Amino acid sequence: MEQSNVFLGTERIGKLMRQYAIPCVISLLVGALYNIVDQIFIANASYLGSYGNAANTVVFPLTVVSLAIAVMIGDGCCAFVSISLGKQETHRAKKSVGNAVVLTVASGIALTALYLIFADPIIAMFGGTVNPETSRHSQEYFFYITLGIPFYMFGQAMNPIIRADGNPKFAMVSTLAGAVVNILLDPVFIYVFRWGMMGAAVATVIGQVLTAILSGWYLLNMKIIKPAAADFRLSGPVCGRTLVLGITSFLSQISLVAAMAAVNNMLRIYGAMDAVFGQEQYAQIPMAVVGIVMKFFQIVISIVVGMAAGCIPVVGFNMGAGNCPRVRELFTRLLLAEAAVGTIAFVLVEFFPRQLIQIFGAANESVYYTQFAVKAFRTYLCMVVFACVNKACFIFLQAMGKAVASTVLSMIREVVFGVGFALLLPVYFGLDGVLYSMPVSDALTFLAASFLIVKTYRELNRKEAATL
Repeated sequence: MEQSNVFLGTERIGKLMRQYAIPCVISLLVGALYNIVDQIFIANASYLGSYGNAANTVVFPLTVVSLAIAVMIGDGCCAFVSISLGKQETHRAKKSVGNAVVLTVASGIALTALYLIFADPIIAMFGGTVNPETSRHSQEYFFYITLGIPFYMFGQAMNPIIRADGNPKFAMVSTLAGAVVNILLDPVFIYVFRWGMMGAAVATVIGQVLTAILSGWYLLNMKIIKPAAADFRLSGPVCGRTLVLGITSFLSQISLVAAMAAVNNMLRIYGAMDAVFGQEQYAQIPMAVVGIVMKFFQIVISIVVGMAAGCIPVVGFNMGAGNCPRVRELFTRLLLAEAAVGTIAFVLVEFFPRQLIQIFGAANESVYYTQFAVKAFRTYLCMVVFACVNKACFIFLQAMGKAVASTVLSMIREVVFGVGFALLLPVYFGLDGVLYSMPVSDALTFLAASFLIVKTYRELNRKEAATL
């Protein structure tokens, strides 16, 4: 007999948030640690240092592209499944899972082939030509990371699907297992075997393969959904609805790639005009430093997105069941929690930037590296509280089935503001203009998000009143 997740409509909201959000936060944090751990070990290897850090920054956006596709499929399927189960339409949930698996495998193989064929122009597009040493490290790291993309995408796409099946703990454990392997192998491959960028990448890929294997095992042993062989045949309407529900997750990631490409190239162009960073031996510093700041921000956003995405099954089920008071209560608790996370992050970046940068090997670098890093942390992330609330709003609207509103808001933040200001502000403020682009974008997006937050509360109140 199939299990039911009807408790999503009856259990206390606070308990459900802890039960679903905490494992999701841990899963995303662990996923983020793949690249961050690589960067920490690379930065503290004297024979790699800031050149290796810069190379990691160059390749990072390219892994985000694969993540964007994976989370679009996985989060979209998760929302589809949750809404379907809330409506007691189990057959549609099963079909969505089967189609999501096929889409993930096919897109992973296609993206790997594309990367291998166009490796050189892709690396150049993300600033890998800042100097010869950075270029060499970027090419080496990129090649081996690319080989693991199909496994990485499968594990990331299955993670929200496993949560939708009512097992957030297994979703967490499968990701955690791969990250632990990566953390254990990184120092061995980088410091003992001295494999450099190849060692960091191979350690990452081995961890990703383990996560994919565990996710595949769970797929064969699902508790609630249990897709049959026929559910793996692609269906246009099911694929379309899944991708529409997941498009916000895709755009929030892929537009981040566009912003990173703009930022990296502006750092390369305007860094070359700087009196210090225009010198070849220091040319990689702005890119390496901003990459580190982005990695810290990725940790914060992993917590924020994890809290919101972990609530998708709860939101979707209660929206499908028409239980507006529970949706409203969850929205309020989530916004307050996200603002609290942003406040803690703000305190860290404004008052402890030197301690943060020390984690990434600042002791082995010049004084220019530390000075620019302190400025970057304090400037780039000064509006991090707004950034956290904005992300929560994007994902909650997505979980409610409001794909259009969520997508528009996400596009405004990441493309119109994120890319636009990254290209525009350096024209007037030089290298500092790149740092200003992030807080300006977050502050302006918060104004639009506030409007949608108020509108959402009013809509939930109207729906509740109509049922009385």
